[in-house]
Amino acid sequence: MDITRTIAELKKDPEFAKNVGMLLCHNGVVRATSRADGAEVTGVTVQADQAMIDALCAEYEQRPGIWKCLAEGRSGCLKPGDDLLFIIVAGDFRENVKTTLAELLDRIKSEAVKKTEDCVR
Repeated sequence: MDITRTIAELKKDPEFAKNVGMLLCHNGVVRATSRADGAEVTGVTVQADQAMIDALCAEYEQRPGIWKCLAEGRSGCLKPGDDLLFIIVAGDFRENVKTTLAELLDRIKSEAVKKTEDCVR
């Protein structure tokens, strides 16, 4: 996902200005250190279930004040610095958008993305 291009496309929709007062974006990248113990990470194998990610986005779009939720997960052997997960949440007020992005991110990470720190590139 190209976040800038995706936002520009969303803004072309006539409903955008009627429904959106805030956009929040998440761009997750592969860290060079392990969350568990700080050890060096040379690569991660990632499996993103895009169908599950899309289903979660559709679920969160039903929340009050949320206009659009878009997300894309990357799969494969990724190295530190590589993009891993993109999320855009667009809605009316920051209270709705912030909460939705945080909860959607946590659900995607726990339910739709599996990763292991084991590949070398």
